[in-house]
Amino acid sequence: MKLSRLLFFALGSIAILTMTSGCSSGPSLQEYFVSNSENPNFLALDVPANILNLREADLDETQVEALRSLRKLNILAFRKTDENTAAFTSERAKVDKILKNSDFKELMKLNSKFAKGVIKYTGEGDAIDEVIIYGSSEDKGFALIRVLGEDMNPAHLMQLMQAVENADIDGEGLRELSDLFQS
Repeated sequence: MKLSRLLFFALGSIAILTMTSGCSSGPSLQEYFVSNSENPNFLALDVPANILNLREADLDETQVEALRSLRKLNILAFRKTDENTAAFTSERAKVDKILKNSDFKELMKLNSKFAKGVIKYTGEGDAIDEVIIYGSSEDKGFALIRVLGEDMNPAHLMQLMQAVENADIDGEGLRELSDLFQS
């Protein structure tokens, strides 16, 4: 009888270990966005892709395809002040930990005089479902942008970004975001 209890205990322990080892030890990127959307240190925006104010008639075929693959952008920006330096350090460490998850593949590193950052994505090759743009400045704060879509192609997105540079993007929140990393 004792052998069967021991076997039951061993199998139960293995099952529990197997289930818990597959679970993430921290929040997902989406959970991080949701949990900080009401935090006063953050500017949080959910922006539909049509805010880019691009007319398909002004785009080439590749840019139109890229535009149609976009759904929305989730933006979360932390503006650093003298009063929230400790919170900035803590929140930036949380984001760094989330982005180290192996689900995120690195597309490129960013390094400018304003900020350092990275562009990562989830999905496969030319069928990307999410692009993450993360930039951080020791003086200003950080911004985290999730570009959500369906079967996005990175090469097409780069061409679309060229069109966005010439677009008349509207929205007070986006101006706040651009001001975050300006002097």
